[in-house]
Amino acid sequence: MSDPTVFQEWRPLPAVVTAPLTTALAPAGCPDVRAVPDESRCDGADGVGPGETLHDALVESRMRWRDLVTLTADLVFETDSWGRLTFIAPDPVLGWPAESLLGQPCEMLLADASMGGFNPFRPTSAVRRRRAWLRRPDGSFICMAFASAPLLDAGGQIVGARGLGQDLTEQDGFDAAVAAALRRGEVLDHILWLIRQQVLAPRMMQAALEGLTTAMGLEGCAVLDMIVDTAEPVVLHQTGAGLETVLKQAVALMGTGLSDPTQSVTADGALLVVCPCQTRFGEQAGLLMWRPNGSRPFDADDLVLASSASGVARMILEHESIQREMARQARTDPLTTLINRRAFMDEMGRRLDRLDREGLPGTLMFIDLDNFKALNDTKGHDAGDEALCLTAALLRATVRPSDLVARLGGDEFALWMDSADEFAAAERAEALRTEGPRCLQHLAEGSDLSLTMSIGIATRWPGRGEDVEALIQRADQVMYQVKRAGRGHWRVSRPEIF
Repeated sequence: MSDPTVFQEWRPLPAVVTAPLTTALAPAGCPDVRAVPDESRCDGADGVGPGETLHDALVESRMRWRDLVTLTADLVFETDSWGRLTFIAPDPVLGWPAESLLGQPCEMLLADASMGGFNPFRPTSAVRRRRAWLRRPDGSFICMAFASAPLLDAGGQIVGARGLGQDLTEQDGFDAAVAAALRRGEVLDHILWLIRQQVLAPRMMQAALEGLTTAMGLEGCAVLDMIVDTAEPVVLHQTGAGLETVLKQAVALMGTGLSDPTQSVTADGALLVVCPCQTRFGEQAGLLMWRPNGSRPFDADDLVLASSASGVARMILEHESIQREMARQARTDPLTTLINRRAFMDEMGRRLDRLDREGLPGTLMFIDLDNFKALNDTKGHDAGDEALCLTAALLRATVRPSDLVARLGGDEFALWMDSADEFAAAERAEALRTEGPRCLQHLAEGSDLSLTMSIGIATRWPGRGEDVEALIQRADQVMYQVKRAGRGHWRVSRPEIF
């Protein structure tokens, strides 16, 4: 064996080039023995020339250097300027045959390549002790601490990278648990970041499900309403494919009253996890996650992450419920639960566009309670509120469910009837004129008040270009004509001839 002091006595030779890790794993400045000229290997008197002695020493030194590096690191790599792996050791590495990785893009090893996190195979400057998650062939993940640096050409341009990594997940059990918790934290942080980019709850949920699908290597995931006594389950949110293959079994599992994440295997071999999500508002839902047949089974760490993800889903469901309630309140009169003026105007605009396309008329009715202020003054506001609620119920019962009924404010109400002309509206108005006093009269007992309705009717005919404001003005004007003429009856407004 050569003298070990030869390694310390190396000197660069004029005809020698530095060998990259891809060929020898030699330290910087170590000459490539293959570049030593043949004439330097001439034999001496004993048949062994100085060139051959140097060749043997360098080979042995390189082997020693390679052994040292692979003994202290769990992964050693080199990449080219396109990020392809040109060298990787040991063999196998992380369960991958080294040969299967050479020439492949480095991103195939990253567990979360789509998340845009730290990529140790493409450093822009030297880094040490930076964590990254890699993927094993079986789909499991490994946390590694990396030291890596870019490779530069003579002009200072990056032409690749080299580095090494040390496995953090194969230390003692405590460190492995910490590493798993770190990964779960990174996944949840990424999902929460995706959620923060959205404003509306449905888009928040979609972003969360897509992030979870990518991070856990799922075929898809969904949120189901846990109403198991209906003919068909209600799918609230969904991403990915294959829901139809796991839906029946998921519904059956939810029907057992789950309290923790539960996994199962479907008849065709799909892997399923169901997590219960009960909101503070009493809503029952379930988070479903699945992988296709032949995939990596869900392990204990997956179930912990699934439980955390169900908490995120529950938070979004509660936010969605609050948004729905706020939207309802913004469009609803709190006393009568009828839609308010704003919602009525918005909906009328949409309906007029549709009626114009179909060439159909529509009719607007304005209703005002007569002597309402006097009722409030003599009987109190409770009686006034009851009169408004009874009127709202009577209006709902008078028209079709598809028609609009709104409280515009105070004692003013409005009806909109699709595809109805003034003759159909007049029949409804007459019913209100006779039924209204009968419905409200008990509120005026002991007084001489007459609780009647003044009604104005305006029909909009297609093709005449009348907008919502003009139609409302006609109905309002004819209603006040009724009030000035004695109240308690109805009148139709005839539009001008266009």
